[in-house]
Amino acid sequence: MLDNLPRGTICIEDVEMGMSRHLRKEVTDRVIELFAEVSTDRNPVHLDDAYAQDTIFEGRIAHGMLTAGLISAVIGEQLPGHGTVYMGQSLKFLAPVRPGDVVEAKVTVVDIEHAKRRVKLDCECRVDGKKVLVGEAMVLAPSRKFD
Repeated sequence: MLDNLPRGTICIEDVEMGMSRHLRKEVTDRVIELFAEVSTDRNPVHLDDAYAQDTIFEGRIAHGMLTAGLISAVIGEQLPGHGTVYMGQSLKFLAPVRPGDVVEAKVTVVDIEHAKRRVKLDCECRVDGKKVLVGEAMVLAPSRKFD
């Protein structure tokens, strides 16, 4: 048995269809700057007001992968949680996220393969109730049992 799983981790033995978790995060200028620094993506559409004003977005936007990273946070911290291994992720960006937006990232269990410890998750991010990102993740969930 694995006794050292963090509180809140949901093992494959306890994952259920329809189970979901979410988080909310404000995307501030500082968050965008930090993401640009870590990712080395310094596209001016994310960082330069004057440049971004002349784009199709008519203003600065957050990096799409910053928004997608919130999905990763829900998976890695809540469902299934610590010990989860990403196997794949599809993403479709539907609308920009702007500085000051509060993003709600949510994942929902849509398929479970208990024998292989695989969990398929429907993923979405919303701003003010409007979907800005949708996708699907496949993860390997932690188990209380050794393989």
